[in-house]
Amino acid sequence: MSDLAEFGYKQELRRSLGGFSAFAAGFSFVSILTTVFQLFGFGFSFGGTLFFWTWPIVIAGQLMVALNFAELAARFPLAGSVYQWAKQLSRGFGGWVAGWMMLIGCVVALASAAIALQVVLPSVWSGFQLVGGDASVTSPTGATNAVLLGTLLIVFTTAVNAAGVRVMARINDIGVAAELLGVVVLLAGLGMFAVRGPQVVTHGTGEAGVGGVLASALMAAYVLYGFDTAASVAEETKDARKSAPRAVLRALLVSGLGGLALVLFALMAAPSLTDGQLAGQGLPYVIKAVFGDTLGPIFLADVAIAVVVCTLTIQTGTIRLIYAMARDRALPGARALAKVNARTGTPLAPALLSGALAIALLLLNVGNSTLFSTLTATSVVVVYLAYLLVTGPLLVKRLRGTMPSAQPGWFALGRWGVLVNALAVLYGLAMIINIAWPRAEIYDLAGTGSPWMLLFPLEFVAAAVLIGWLCWLRLKPASPAVLEPVPAVS
Repeated sequence: MSDLAEFGYKQELRRSLGGFSAFAAGFSFVSILTTVFQLFGFGFSFGGTLFFWTWPIVIAGQLMVALNFAELAARFPLAGSVYQWAKQLSRGFGGWVAGWMMLIGCVVALASAAIALQVVLPSVWSGFQLVGGDASVTSPTGATNAVLLGTLLIVFTTAVNAAGVRVMARINDIGVAAELLGVVVLLAGLGMFAVRGPQVVTHGTGEAGVGGVLASALMAAYVLYGFDTAASVAEETKDARKSAPRAVLRALLVSGLGGLALVLFALMAAPSLTDGQLAGQGLPYVIKAVFGDTLGPIFLADVAIAVVVCTLTIQTGTIRLIYAMARDRALPGARALAKVNARTGTPLAPALLSGALAIALLLLNVGNSTLFSTLTATSVVVVYLAYLLVTGPLLVKRLRGTMPSAQPGWFALGRWGVLVNALAVLYGLAMIINIAWPRAEIYDLAGTGSPWMLLFPLEFVAAAVLIGWLCWLRLKPASPAVLEPVPAVS
């Protein structure tokens, strides 16, 4: 409670989460089974076997970001992570817009995670293809079915999040344990049935050039964000100043290394790298080919569980972000959004709002064959921009010598802070440019040649900032917590 009082808040959320639950929140947001299965075919179709090498680059870049976030999690153990950190580093619109962009990115990520069920469930049982026709997410019928399955999933996760943090944490912990076990068993099985060695990643397949490999980085970039959710539940975590930084770093490293191994072993075990099935069907093709029609669906069912838990946790992080901003009167309807239900100990209105917004986003894209790649890439651009709005001002504070000092026992980068921070900023800028690059294969699968389609992420960001600025002009007089000087951290 004293930590919150230091920042002018009172303890309203229930502090009942342990270190594993905090780690689980970050790990399940990333959810390598969900996201690697979602985008493996996409990455391979662009970069061939060489897309493997985008993974170590993204892991290294995101580690630089995570190290900075770990420092901030120790100094500001508050709900809303990115928003709270940005607010402490740059006041006014600069700090507020980071939370605004992260909120939009989380809603987009919630929608894109939910439609991952389409990649898995029809492969488990054809009856899950409720809309007749092609089950591929790049087809109109597959995209429509993805919206239907995703909507049902978001209704479920909204109900769970509304029920309280203990219910959410229990489901999340069990789901993460199942996912970790599934990853270990899956890697062991793929290794046993490998038909080629690890040298497969040292030479390309197909005609993938530098441009294709750069585009394939979307897979790793999409997989490895959201680890900050481990800090977003800080007000519900015991001994948050020590637990949250560890949870952030563990969530990234376990997810990154696990995903790296999964990509490598899948390439080693795939029956063929050249028949087009790996690019077209992705990992479900490898799983069924290696494990057969009996064990294959069992593994895919475990992936479906991971998708559910991933969607649940993304919404949990979104709810905490909405609550944190509303508590500062930094969102429209703040009074209702900042209320914590006395019985469940969770913000009920943010749960309903986040679910409704994600479902609305899906319904707007019924039958859109570019739904999958467009939502995925746009969420990466928006979230990476929000991260940059934290690491950029943080670097300025380091260079000016105004970075809040750390207490003994807090996580700190010490003399490495400026270098690690600068690398995080450079990585964030490079990845935003790379993913937002106007590629028809991502943003215009129908080949219309429309510049509006090709520039969609830039248009989305511009519209989000403009709407945010108009909201900020109305909110500014009522948002003292975003405008007043930050309390000193001694």
